[in-house]
Amino acid sequence: MIGMVLFWALVIFGIVVLVRRLGGSSASAGPPPSKTALAMLNERYALGEVDKQEFEEKKRDLGK
Repeated sequence: MIGMVLFWALVIFGIVVLVRRLGGSSASAGPPPSKTALAMLNERYALGEVDKQEFEEKKRDLGK
């Protein structure tokens, strides 16, 4: 009786591990790396969300 329970527990555990490794590899990798502050500022400038003066001020504030 105990042997049969252990057998099925191992089978279920093996299936869970297999599914996590095969199907969940991208999900377990976590979120994509976040952008740096300068990259976000460059993007906002390119989209026209900030003007040149504000861009230069914020760039200076970032120490770049």
